[in-house]
Amino acid sequence: MHALLLDNPGAPLRMARMPEPVAGPGQLVLRVRACGICRTDLHVADGELPHPKLPLVLGHEIVATVEDAPPNSRFRSGDRVGVPWLGWTCGTCPYCLSGRENLCPNARFTGYQLDGGYAERTVADERYCLPLPPGYSDAEAAPLLCAGLIGHRALVAAGDPSRLGLYGFGAAAHLVAQVARHEGRRVFAFTREGDDEGQRFARELGAEWAGASTEAPPEPLDAAILFAPVGALVPAALRAVAPGGTVVCAGIHMSPIPSFPYELLWGERVLRSVANLTRADGEAFLDIAGRVPLQVATETLPLAQANEGLARLRAGRVRGAAVLLPEPASVRL
Repeated sequence: MHALLLDNPGAPLRMARMPEPVAGPGQLVLRVRACGICRTDLHVADGELPHPKLPLVLGHEIVATVEDAPPNSRFRSGDRVGVPWLGWTCGTCPYCLSGRENLCPNARFTGYQLDGGYAERTVADERYCLPLPPGYSDAEAAPLLCAGLIGHRALVAAGDPSRLGLYGFGAAAHLVAQVARHEGRRVFAFTREGDDEGQRFARELGAEWAGASTEAPPEPLDAAILFAPVGALVPAALRAVAPGGTVVCAGIHMSPIPSFPYELLWGERVLRSVANLTRADGEAFLDIAGRVPLQVATETLPLAQANEGLARLRAGRVRGAAVLLPEPASVRL
């Protein structure tokens, strides 16, 4: 099969022929139908996340068809499944035993410690694969598996805000904005300065205000979620939220956070992060996606153009989510 390999952080991905994957105990053999290009892929490829498996097949927003399943599997050959970031946990540590498997210190992640979906085929532990809702094409379903999942976890962590700010309006924010509007929340979107197209996109999806991240919103926010991995936005978001408000950092990596005066945190404001996801997160969000017809904006590229897709994401030139298609057609179910 063909796959894109990361040989070393900072190096371009290399197209290679690899042996067909062989399933281990409890694993599915999967034919990849689509794989999203996530900002976490950039962090791994650029060396901002340490100690990846090398050589590595990136990609953790995988839509795939089951080709072979273990005995007594809940999946059958031909099923369409999703493979998310969380690929394995130990099941025995205090975090796993208390419903917090996302914090398992022994966890292995797809496209980081486990080979991912920038390939024609892959294998995955069936326990961590997710049934996908109908009504979404392969390309549309792929961003649900990380941008959607981590965005939803961040929205839950934000509490119950009436006025929600979203910093960085990309793959995750454009999905979260729609869920938030469905829940009756008011959405305020922040983009890079001068990103008029991004601000128009946010307003099209229900944001009542959109402006640059250097601007103050027209009124105080109850919560803000930071998807942009820019540490300088933390004090800006704290300034934007009202007393008692929450700022959630939703990325896996962020540039250094500058010092800020305590008065920005005072007033019972909360600054927190979200880390990874649980299988319960996946089931909850995909249930929502099955009931709420989300508009998933995608830009598709063939597998061989993965380096171009990463470069476009790095430069902020993707509207919604970029998705790789190993095959020429993506079928809507």
